[in-house]
Amino acid sequence: MRADATRKREQVVEAAVDELAELAVAARKGDSVRLSLDQIAARAGVGVATLYRHFPTREALLEAVYHQDLTRLCDAAPGLAAEGSADERLLTWMHRYLDFVDSKRAMGVSLRSMVASGAVTQSDTRARLTEAAAYFLSAGTKDGVLRADVPPEDVVAAMAGAVIAADPQQQREQTQRLLKLLVDGLRVR
Repeated sequence: MRADATRKREQVVEAAVDELAELAVAARKGDSVRLSLDQIAARAGVGVATLYRHFPTREALLEAVYHQDLTRLCDAAPGLAAEGSADERLLTWMHRYLDFVDSKRAMGVSLRSMVASGAVTQSDTRARLTEAAAYFLSAGTKDGVLRADVPPEDVVAAMAGAVIAADPQQQREQTQRLLKLLVDGLRVR
């Protein structure tokens, strides 16, 4: 791919990321949301034809967004874990995970289609999140802040459980409280 084509593709993905983040905020406020590819193209500063040249379907674009967001979330873990107290950094990362989940809710039916087609798999997502969570647990046990008897798989399962279990009327706030409880339970007493 030529450099300018690569740049335009990246612009479209970034615009879609930003659009989904805004839609997630609107949805939390109770507003009805709908992802517009025309709006994404305009936000990226490209024509709709350029968007479709890179992403022939809505699902193709959203798949790229999903994988880019997951990569950013997981790739941030090593550096974030090394920045300070592992328990506090873990909670910060969990809030980023919550942002990731919120933006995926705005994908709606398209995300379900990607899962059904195998383009996005729960096992891959969970494995990547588990690898990322391990950085915080390792740093925390090394510093004596976090318990050493909790595997990262359990932390990821509890994070996902917090998202699922939260009351839809107070989804974000309750999930944040549940994540804080999770980190509190991981701390050495």
